[in-house]
Amino acid sequence: MIKHIVMWKFKTFAQGRSKAENIAFVHTLLKGLLEKPGFEIVKSFDFRTNVNPKEGMFDAVLEMTFESLADVETYRNHPEHKSVSTFVSLVRDERASVDCEI
Repeated sequence: MIKHIVMWKFKTFAQGRSKAENIAFVHTLLKGLLEKPGFEIVKSFDFRTNVNPKEGMFDAVLEMTFESLADVETYRNHPEHKSVSTFVSLVRDERASVDCEI
């Protein structure tokens, strides 16, 4: 099993929305993917926002579980995910990710 973890620092204001609004919108977009064909490979999904406003910390984290790295790549390359990812790139300043075997 693979745990796919992504963290973002969001822009204060982007695409007509505040940071908080964009975080909520991205959460909705990502969760919405799970209802679409092709995303059955996602075994677990957890999206959380940071409650500690200290400088340098990330604003949100996504944790997903997949059976294999091949499934992670299938997810990453799915056209619907790429569309969400393109939007996220417009509203974030930084991104970090890691894939861990569990």
